[in-house]
Amino acid sequence: MKIDAHQHFWKYNPVEYDWIDDAMAVIRRDFLPADLRRKISQAGVDGVVSVQARQILEETEWLLQVAAENDFVRGVVGWVPLRDPGVGEILKKFAVNPKLRAVRHVVQAEPDDRFILRGDFNRGIKLLKQFELAYDILVYEQHLPSTIEFVDRHPDQVFVLDHVGKPRIRDNLLEPWRKKIRELARRENVYCKISGLVTEADYKQWREDQLRPYLETVLEAFGPERLMFGSDWPVCLVACSYARWHEIVSRFTNQLSAKDRAWIFGKTAIKAYGLE
Repeated sequence: MKIDAHQHFWKYNPVEYDWIDDAMAVIRRDFLPADLRRKISQAGVDGVVSVQARQILEETEWLLQVAAENDFVRGVVGWVPLRDPGVGEILKKFAVNPKLRAVRHVVQAEPDDRFILRGDFNRGIKLLKQFELAYDILVYEQHLPSTIEFVDRHPDQVFVLDHVGKPRIRDNLLEPWRKKIRELARRENVYCKISGLVTEADYKQWREDQLRPYLETVLEAFGPERLMFGSDWPVCLVACSYARWHEIVSRFTNQLSAKDRAWIFGKTAIKAYGLE
């Protein structure tokens, strides 16, 4: 089973997707299951994990509906108000749906760099394990020290780091990202998505060899059994096609055994998210 562990759907409007700036104008349109089905078929991908792009409960409801109507959507990473005192009841309502496999909050957009350590947010995180839900961590490099402290508060919670922690590829800087990633990877309850690298580089001038040190770092730090392929489609389209990103990761992993490639291209996502 070949899995793309990170992609989005949306019906575009400029208010709800105001983060799509002029440099990303190519993705200012609808992206729906029929669009993606063709892409994954060409790449030999069997299923996907759909990730929230709006921080409203209607987003989670909509993604679960999409998953119900499209069998290739194997799991959903939704959004719930983790800081809300009543989040337990909200989780109880959504967790009955087997397609909900994780939740995410867009921590990278919070003005407080230590948002991830807030008490009310962490109280919500503590509830996830009882519902067998993972948590997707979306942060920039600058948030990694707080992220390590955050993960240490929840040693029994499954975490999935999105986009390898968003290193400063555009500036060709490996440090301090590499040091922090290696430290974070020492926590065995943390998985990592090989996704989102091209959009942390210069959209127009990035090179495949520029990405290699970052790929090598996460492979060495996490190992194949805690790494998973993700396209970040359609966001990736601002810098490259679905097919090209799939080819880049395939080429990079050709150095590995068939067993290790199977982990990165499916088995890790199935294990981390508990996909059926």
